[in-house]
Amino acid sequence: MKPLYSSEDDNSDRKNGVVVASGYEHPECADDVLRTNGLVLKRSVKLLPGLLEYSRLSYANMKDPSQGPVNSVQFHKNAQLLLVGGLDRTLKFFQVDGKKNEMIKSIFLEDCPIRKAAFSPDGSQAIILGRGKFAYTFDLVKAHVDKIGPFAGRDEKSVESFEVSPYSKTIAFVGNEGYILLVSSKMKELIGTLKMNGSVRSVAFTNDGQQLLSSGGDGQIYHWDLRTRSCFYKGVDEGCLTGTALSVPPVGNLFAAGSDSGIVNIYNRDDFIGGKRKPIKVIENLTTKVDFMKFNLDAQILAIGSRMKKNSMKLIHVPSLNVFSNWPPPNKAVHYPSCMDFSPHGGFMAVGNATGKVLLYKLHHYTRA
Repeated sequence: MKPLYSSEDDNSDRKNGVVVASGYEHPECADDVLRTNGLVLKRSVKLLPGLLEYSRLSYANMKDPSQGPVNSVQFHKNAQLLLVGGLDRTLKFFQVDGKKNEMIKSIFLEDCPIRKAAFSPDGSQAIILGRGKFAYTFDLVKAHVDKIGPFAGRDEKSVESFEVSPYSKTIAFVGNEGYILLVSSKMKELIGTLKMNGSVRSVAFTNDGQQLLSSGGDGQIYHWDLRTRSCFYKGVDEGCLTGTALSVPPVGNLFAAGSDSGIVNIYNRDDFIGGKRKPIKVIENLTTKVDFMKFNLDAQILAIGSRMKKNSMKLIHVPSLNVFSNWPPPNKAVHYPSCMDFSPHGGFMAVGNATGKVLLYKLHHYTRA
């Protein structure tokens, strides 16, 4: 069976039916420097506030829509490859060009209604989680499915969510009773645990992979040092009773914290750790639980959303910390949004929803997908 992806193919134009982007450039390699609200970013073009220039494209999964709510969408960092997973127990991969969006592989997992799926940051595998004591991995090179867990010494009835460290070495699973399970992505074994006072609902790695943020039932945000596996700071998320979502951008010094009330607080991380717990911006545009948040690659856009209300998704212009006034589209076009992702160079935005569709948009500010 041909592989979906090979690390040797990163700079080629087309291999094995997958279009691969060449010349991948981290935003820190671009030309201009913008300093604002804790951001220290190098990038070629400054995104202006107000109106976002975008257009609707064909559904990303139009060749094979999901037969249930879509819970995960993610672009591969080196290829024009989009992962789609949902409650129909099927993981699909689409070659996204904005026009044909061909499906190139589908994997059915009999016992795994997919709650979350994600590429490892090195792009070599996909991690798939249902609701149970274990997860799956799919090796994109060998086209092989394997299991992670159950974990020795743990009695979690269900592992609810996960995040992978930026360098793909560690997977942080959300466990029961405030436990965060640290698992080696290579050996697929438990290598340590962290323990919050309340339940844990969300985790996010810092962009250097050395720290982990977590939030949950006690309304506090924990900062963990993964080298010592200890909490070096925790502070109250202002106005939050239960934290439900966290996001850290790939560059800069901000983080966003969402709660069950729909409030999103944006903080300067150094200020927060230093005891200045006031957010630099409170986003009050959502009125139901914050389910997902995502910064784009150069941290000029933050997407926030809730599954519980139609069209309940906003895009925030991060340098000004103001919401783009022309998103979402009118007429409840997004339906009940459930997940989203930005493409590696910012040109595409994919939004999964409860109808099984993945909406695809072109963001005109970014010239490359």
